[in-house]
Amino acid sequence: MHKTIAALALAAASLTAAAQGSTDYPNAPVRIVVPFQAGGLTDILARAIAQHAAQRLGQPFVVENKPGASGNIGADAVAKSKPDGHTLLMGSIGTNAVNAHLFSRMPYDTLKDFAPISLVASGTLMLVTHPSVPVTDMRSLLAYARTHPGKLTYASGGAGASQHLAGELLKTMAKIDIVHVPYKGVVQGVTDVVAGQVDMTFDLATVEPHIRAGKLRPIAVANAKRSTAFPEVPTIAEAGVPGYEVSAWYGLFAPVGTPPAIVKRLQGEVVSALKDPALLERLAKLGAEPAGSTPEDLQRFVRSEYDKWGQVVRQAGIRLD
Repeated sequence: MHKTIAALALAAASLTAAAQGSTDYPNAPVRIVVPFQAGGLTDILARAIAQHAAQRLGQPFVVENKPGASGNIGADAVAKSKPDGHTLLMGSIGTNAVNAHLFSRMPYDTLKDFAPISLVASGTLMLVTHPSVPVTDMRSLLAYARTHPGKLTYASGGAGASQHLAGELLKTMAKIDIVHVPYKGVVQGVTDVVAGQVDMTFDLATVEPHIRAGKLRPIAVANAKRSTAFPEVPTIAEAGVPGYEVSAWYGLFAPVGTPPAIVKRLQGEVVSALKDPALLERLAKLGAEPAGSTPEDLQRFVRSEYDKWGQVVRQAGIRLD
């Protein structure tokens, strides 16, 4: 009897603490860790959410870029942070679904160490080439790759990044030999493609101005649907590789154990930010689709992506250590 009363008292105290935590939250500056360099879509989304939340919640939301190890360094720092809602992760397909299949030793557990908050957005991956590459569309690119195995190079924001996955899936499905050139961030990779030092890459947020300036040539879209920013550019599936589909995605996560009331409040801030007309206009120009989801939906989505890309990585035989 005494044990039952004690258990009920403990449960009531926990509920009271959780409720108080939500009303007091945030009571200090909040860090949103971006596990990549500044300038990419992960960084852009984190800063937009941070600005919106700071205005509404009355505390600074500071974006901290913490790149390294394909995003694992930044993600691990969040996983090991105090679960009080004051340290968050702007995660990605790499940090929260794929890296666990690429590295034999992970510093954190992809599926168990984070409390999902909300899917934020999905980004378009467009295959673009330097104008010097003698191809004009997907079919001519595939033909060139097959007659010149190992000659075409493609840049990514790092091993395991969405650009890397897009290239590896293309190699597997189209049966071509193209060479991966990883960088510490997608911006650095795009810079070298614009300079002609690497032949091509997959992105849109960072390549859009270079396409419009004629410095990069759009070939095809990796996503299942065409981009609203460039509706005339076909998908890779349409243009010669049926069934091909890769999309970058970005979600907000907290350390596991973060009180549900705080997770719910943060989820509301993400959904609210994604209704901002200025942000929606900016995302459209970058070829990104706003999302917004419940924590439960994000958890299910992460699991499905984890399973999907685990199979792709195993089939392609990709290992990073």
